[in-house]
Amino acid sequence: MTGRYKKEFPGATPYKDRHGKRRWRFRKKNFSAELGSEYGSPEFVRRYEDAMTGLRSPSGAGSGKASPRSFSDLIAKYYQTADFLGLKSSTKTTYRNMLERFREEHGDKSAARLERRHLKAIFAAKSETPAAANNLRDRLKALLDLAVDLEWRKENPIFTIKPLKVRSKGFHTWSEEEIDKFYAKYSLGTLAHTAMTLMLFTGAARADAVKLGKGNIQAGRISYRRQKTEDDGGVLIDIPIHPELRAVLDICPKNAFTFLETQNGKSRSPNGLGNMMREWCNEAGLPNCSSHGLRKAIARRLAEAGASPHEIMAVTGHLTLAEVTRYTMDANRPILADGAIEKLK
Repeated sequence: MTGRYKKEFPGATPYKDRHGKRRWRFRKKNFSAELGSEYGSPEFVRRYEDAMTGLRSPSGAGSGKASPRSFSDLIAKYYQTADFLGLKSSTKTTYRNMLERFREEHGDKSAARLERRHLKAIFAAKSETPAAANNLRDRLKALLDLAVDLEWRKENPIFTIKPLKVRSKGFHTWSEEEIDKFYAKYSLGTLAHTAMTLMLFTGAARADAVKLGKGNIQAGRISYRRQKTEDDGGVLIDIPIHPELRAVLDICPKNAFTFLETQNGKSRSPNGLGNMMREWCNEAGLPNCSSHGLRKAIARRLAEAGASPHEIMAVTGHLTLAEVTRYTMDANRPILADGAIEKLK
């Protein structure tokens, strides 16, 4: 392999299949994915981008020969639309993971002849995970809208299927007892303690927490723009550093670029942090807790301390009062009632 290949697409290596045709494969550590036979083509680049995020796209002999107007054909066309290409990289990865799982099961079926009864059967099979079923419904809506635009169909049948009812309140909100239990397990100076405190006292999501470093601190405040809202310019978070957080940040390595960087000095990935939090919580006997639940925990704490919804929004970066209401549902009602009655005096 020449140096040109290494420079343009690191990790991509050529090989010959059993028919003697040259193909390309991505390799990195224990992960590999097929890239196809047309080096540098749009399809090659798409597969390469998938592989860089740990996703295997359909490839190999026979790939790219989807039956006309099949779901596999429709999904491939959807990946080329402005609606999909305009998404954030993380959102593209999420959508592709979902659509590729759907393609594996239903890719050979006709998108043009899909009927309501077929959709009901697909969602019935996912009735035990209604949130996942509703996420799939959203993705199929986009696919079938495209099928209408392509004049494969006259209408989108997804509108005849109601979303499934989701009874879950979402991610579990950490209680004070659970927070104390975590800290009892992981002492000051450990990565687990640092990550916990950073997210608990900033409300930062994993994607933002892994990027925070000394460059985000000025005049006793920590500021950053939320990645999730970057399409709206990125909501600015600018909050005073809590004393407990200050004690943790003061002992972070002085030469560290980010507070949660790896031992090799590289930025930690959001998924990597999430996996580590899962392990830390399990080892601490907190199976219901997660990193996202810490955002809800700070919202709960602020509500119990008497903060107004707009004050909470300034810390968490939520865009609507409805979101804040959802995040503070687990606030201690007796404490809130005490504060409310006190105001009447």
